[in-house]
Amino acid sequence: MTVQEIAKLLDHSTLQPFLTDDDIRKGCDIALRWGTATVCARPADMPLVSRLLASSPVLPCTVIGFPHGSVKTRVKLYEAEQALDDGCRELDMVLHIGKLKQGENNYVRDEIALLSSLAHKRGALLKVIIETCFLTEQEKILACRLSEEAGADFVKTSTGYGTGGATAEDIRLMRSSVSPKVRVKASGGIRTLDAVLAMHEAGADRCGVSATAAIMEEAEKRARSGLLEEEKQ
Repeated sequence: MTVQEIAKLLDHSTLQPFLTDDDIRKGCDIALRWGTATVCARPADMPLVSRLLASSPVLPCTVIGFPHGSVKTRVKLYEAEQALDDGCRELDMVLHIGKLKQGENNYVRDEIALLSSLAHKRGALLKVIIETCFLTEQEKILACRLSEEAGADFVKTSTGYGTGGATAEDIRLMRSSVSPKVRVKASGGIRTLDAVLAMHEAGADRCGVSATAAIMEEAEKRARSGLLEEEKQ
């Protein structure tokens, strides 16, 4: 892979609760420097992030129902609508984990479908965070299939705030549980270039990371050493 292709695998995450506006600006500068896919920031940051990323290929992204997924559907819809009004182009929603685990498949599917419909009407993408650390293998498969049935664009491993993050094993399972039209995002505990490459090899189309600068600096170092492909013209 080239350095540019690696950057496009990354959603640069700025979701920690203690971040200030200056921190968000620095995060956007990092994403713009390397040309990541998105900056995934908190909902209240969307006006600032959208303004800072305007006229660039880096897209504003936010989280919905984060991190537990247990707010009412109408609250998720309102949160998503506000984010879209603020310029958001990708929504990472947390499904209702408890409803999934107790077998309320229609609730889970219908909620995702409503968010998916809203996002698509506004020209945005929807990623569904299934929070793999709380699910059995069969529940992971079910969450992926319900997400695809509901029109989601991505299934995503984790919020990064659960008891565990992304694993290559989960990525392979999720990739095999959806059709090629649904992409897979790995998130949680991905801090190195080797981890990003391992997730991509397992089937991840995106990786949510906060260690973007260190990852991209290592990619550039390897490119200079001839360990990565030359940039494509």
